[in-house]
Amino acid sequence: MLTRRHFLLTAAATPLVAYGATRAGAGETPEGTPKGKPAILSYNGAAIGGYDPVGYFMSAGEVAGDAAHKVDWNGATFLFASASNKKTFESDPEAFAPQYGGYCSYAAALNYVAPTSANAWSIHEDRLYLNFNLHVRSIWEQDKPGYIAKADNNWPGPLFA
Repeated sequence: MLTRRHFLLTAAATPLVAYGATRAGAGETPEGTPKGKPAILSYNGAAIGGYDPVGYFMSAGEVAGDAAHKVDWNGATFLFASASNKKTFESDPEAFAPQYGGYCSYAAALNYVAPTSANAWSIHEDRLYLNFNLHVRSIWEQDKPGYIAKADNNWPGPLFA
């Protein structure tokens, strides 16, 4: 059974910069997280650290966004590599935005929040999922449907209530 201890030990392989894994419902929120609705994780001034969410679907990898092509959506600024990608996102933001507000999908499955790395991503059933690091993603990939079911049940959880 995967536990908080397992997640924290796994996550310890990569240092946390501004956020820590936080237990949902413990009354704590990551810095800058508003109560009342799930926040979209932003760092370096933008969601996904400035990477283009559409790029994950179009070129199968992380693509840096450009401030010349930005969209403010759901309280976060998303950057895009091109005007075309921006237009694609604007046509259906829910289809391209990362799941669980861009927080770690594996952590959400365990009822925690944790930051993500732009290169620890996967597409499953036309949805973008981000993870804390590549090691956590390898755990996530062992049972994506199971973890997604758990994360969907937990998200957004009392952390944001």
